[in-house]
Amino acid sequence: MSGLGFFLDALGGFLTSPMTLFNVAWATFLGILVGSLPGLTATLGIALLTTLTFRMDGTQAILILICMYVGAIYGGSRSAILLNIPGTPANAATALDGFPLARAGKAGKAMGIATAGSFAGGMIGMLALALVAPVLGDFALSFGSYEFFWLALFGVLISGQITTTGDALKGWIAGFIGLFVAMIGQEGIHSYQRFSYGSSDLSGGIGLLPALVGAFGFAEILTVMKARGFQSVRDASDRILPRMADIWRYKRTIVRSGLIGTFMGLLPGVGEDMGAWMSYAAAKRASKVKETFGKGSLDGLMAAETGNNAAVPGAIIPVLTLAVPGSAPAAVLLAAMFIHGIRPGPMIMIEFPSFVFEVVAMVAMAMFAMLIIGLLLTRPLLMVLAVPRAYLMPLIFTLCTIGSFAIAGRIFDIYVMLAFGLIGFALREMKYPMAPLVLGIVLGDLLDKSFRRGMTLSDGDFVAFLTRPISAFLALACVLMLLGAIPPVRRRVTALLGSLRKKPSETKQ
Repeated sequence: MSGLGFFLDALGGFLTSPMTLFNVAWATFLGILVGSLPGLTATLGIALLTTLTFRMDGTQAILILICMYVGAIYGGSRSAILLNIPGTPANAATALDGFPLARAGKAGKAMGIATAGSFAGGMIGMLALALVAPVLGDFALSFGSYEFFWLALFGVLISGQITTTGDALKGWIAGFIGLFVAMIGQEGIHSYQRFSYGSSDLSGGIGLLPALVGAFGFAEILTVMKARGFQSVRDASDRILPRMADIWRYKRTIVRSGLIGTFMGLLPGVGEDMGAWMSYAAAKRASKVKETFGKGSLDGLMAAETGNNAAVPGAIIPVLTLAVPGSAPAAVLLAAMFIHGIRPGPMIMIEFPSFVFEVVAMVAMAMFAMLIIGLLLTRPLLMVLAVPRAYLMPLIFTLCTIGSFAIAGRIFDIYVMLAFGLIGFALREMKYPMAPLVLGIVLGDLLDKSFRRGMTLSDGDFVAFLTRPISAFLALACVLMLLGAIPPVRRRVTALLGSLRKKPSETKQ
């Protein structure tokens, strides 16, 4: 059966199941609520929901988690526009123009444009998922232990490089902390205990989901409770449903931002927030009225929301084909797939050929549910933002505790959640990004096993990691990234490029 046939078959099966439609509706709605509440993130929402769905049918569980993912990334635009507080990190760029529009009495129009951009970006990313994932899956069959070692290392390095606004070293430190955490417990080949110090709990390793719930849940609670309160913009009485003429006016922004967001989602550990910022920056460069950006530009708002939602399907592509998450929420989604017996990676197009297109159908349904719920329930959703944090945070802490314990029934996992919450809070206060930390935990096992398998295959000769074409290319990319972060090298390269630009102009004169 062709890819289109798999997609239509999956979509038809979902649309004819009342339970599936119900799951899509409530999961997307819950995702929008989670995203719209400041202090909650898409990662936290997916992590908590994973703990509640691991006894469900695998297909329905993944569908619910994808709907939560899509809804939360979109929902963060509500608080970004009305409170000037991004509901998720992916909506930080949205607040730049969304909040000025709301203060100017155009909150409804801003939310309508954000909804249209989110839907358009998601559909562009979904199309890329359908077209790119099968091709990338076939290409990934040429990956061996050598290539996966460099891919895992490249993922941590590029995540650390892009997710920090200043010194990339902070991102790399966070990533290598995650790699170290992944080494705790019995290693995957000979079951030898490492860094357990005689503890039977540590010998079982650090659970991914308790660590994620702590780093993104408990840490968020501490961060939000430390921050001062904000007053929302209550007035959204203007028109919410966007006019087609308004959307068509920004068609170039939509296409450009959709492609940029999808590409940023493909990069390991980068994800939706960089998709939004890169799209916003590109729209500002292309605009003829740059001075309006940051003061209530609909073009900037459209770019930010299109970019971050296009990154959602983009981040799922490497999850399915390489088992490498494109973002922190995608990392939890990857863990959920393993929990439900689905093995993403290079073999997925052989072992589960229909599953890739089932995921495409899931994304499509989530996007349409987001569009409908987002437009119909904009004004009722404003009431959610009035929930006092003093009531909300204890409830979220209770869910974090129950969710961490429910996975394996170990009290130790609650301690893991608390420890990672404190570590995550401390790192946030020192401006360390969380995405490289999460990616390090996820990719640590892959990096470790791939390195030792490669060394076994080559009889201990590391040169074998550098001789295969794909492996050599990834190794070169890692080296160039490290060199590019050294200030003297970066200044030297910048000066060299500047001199090369001057020479052609000098010869013309």
